[in-house]
Amino acid sequence: MEGTRDAYGKTLAQLGHEDPRIVVLTADLAGSTKASTFAAEHPDRFFNMGVAEANMLGTAAGLAMSGYRPFVSTFAVFATGKVWEQIRQVVAYPNVPVRIAATHAGLTVGEDGASHQMLEDISTMRVLPNMRVVVPADAVEAAAATRFAASSDDGPIYVRLARAPFPVIHDEGFSFELGKSEILADGTDVTFVACGVMVSVALAARARLGEAGISAEVINASSIKPFDAETVVASAAKTGAVVTAEEHQIAGGLGSTVCETLAERHPTRVVRVGVDDRFGQSGNADALLSHYGLDVDGLVAAANHVLAQL
Repeated sequence: MEGTRDAYGKTLAQLGHEDPRIVVLTADLAGSTKASTFAAEHPDRFFNMGVAEANMLGTAAGLAMSGYRPFVSTFAVFATGKVWEQIRQVVAYPNVPVRIAATHAGLTVGEDGASHQMLEDISTMRVLPNMRVVVPADAVEAAAATRFAASSDDGPIYVRLARAPFPVIHDEGFSFELGKSEILADGTDVTFVACGVMVSVALAARARLGEAGISAEVINASSIKPFDAETVVASAAKTGAVVTAEEHQIAGGLGSTVCETLAERHPTRVVRVGVDDRFGQSGNADALLSHYGLDVDGLVAAANHVLAQL
């Protein structure tokens, strides 16, 4: 188990030694976002902007236009909600390569409660032209996605990270590829398309279904935008049933992306697992996932439900 924010912090500090163009900006949350590791090793390229997120995004855009490679880090609710207009106007519209690495996304923020459990950020980021959206499945992929973001000057990118530790499902040396989904396990009866912590949950649900003779394919769709339509369509054509799983509202996020894709290219029965038009609440991270049906039992029930519709 390792947190994706922890992997981000360690990788960012390493990248600072490799590329003097990397600068990091935070909004008074260096410790929580793990940007403090970079700050300790590269204090001359670290800027605490205070509780002024709009200013932070504008400054990052200016630094990017001046040849630097800026990362901005704060909680997802602030990084995408509080400053959506600034992201749209000074980052996405001019296609400026600002790297927005937001931590504390989703229900697994836990005890911080509904005000900090950002469940709408995938939706608000993927709707922006030029914005790329990545939701790593574990710490290894988070490190690889951070390295990719640091090396890419093709425009802005949003990397969604979590507070809670996830199971590590990738081997060291994993190479992240933007725009590609990853088939982690083959199956013939139903397809799980998941992102973030829900990828490891989907793998566990696959094992449970296997005990009942149901063969589930598991796809890690960490690249929400650009989205790998070909892999998902091919899997849906094979199994004929799809379950999406995300620590996010089912509206506008991964589930919507999959449904939009399949509606146009290969109409398929889909059940979306996520938060259904509700806010979060304070509680233990694992207990919250179970309460909202984002656990193994929830995914198994969703798989059985979609199979019963065939």
